[in-house]
Amino acid sequence: MNNSDIISKTITFVKEQLNNAEGGHDWFHIERVYKNALLIAKEEVCNLQIVQLSALLHDIADSKFHDGDESVGPKVARRFLESQNVAGEIIDAVINIIENISFKGGNFEKKFSSIELDIVQDADRLDAIGAIGIARAFNYGGFKNRALYDPKIAPNLNMSAEEYKRSQAPTINHFYEKLLLLKDKMNTPTGKNIAKERHHFMEKFLSQFYAEWEGVK
Repeated sequence: MNNSDIISKTITFVKEQLNNAEGGHDWFHIERVYKNALLIAKEEVCNLQIVQLSALLHDIADSKFHDGDESVGPKVARRFLESQNVAGEIIDAVINIIENISFKGGNFEKKFSSIELDIVQDADRLDAIGAIGIARAFNYGGFKNRALYDPKIAPNLNMSAEEYKRSQAPTINHFYEKLLLLKDKMNTPTGKNIAKERHHFMEKFLSQFYAEWEGVK
């Protein structure tokens, strides 16, 4: 099976798996990450098949929707890729990326590194910031019935991966605990350049949000 066939079958599989997914982690999220990854990959020397498959499968079973179990996604991805007779070394590379892509409170030390991981991680992080990132944050906050903002609850900037996973903090806190940190955690030149503008947009949004909250604008 050639690469275009594998990619086509992977897209079909992902669409089916995420048919009823929460709006910030649905097929459209995957599609945006996929497009971001292809854009970044143009400027890097990389294995494009690994980038494509990793971008498409990176959230196939997000642990947030599986009681925090981080093993589900890699297992689902591996089972699918093996069913398509994808080469073992490609599968291993994709699984390593899926296992190491997440933010996890910002204190997670990657156990694997590759240019393909750098690309897909940047692509995923770009979708967490800017206008789309804001929309996704509040969509997920609503899905979890979290408060928009509570001035009495300060952001926790030193969470462990487990604390981050269990957090029920208001959505505005998520900007300080993750979204505003991503600009300085980008890996590639392309990712860094795109992140700057999206970061600035979030800063302007927060300024407007607080002004409206206090009734001064």
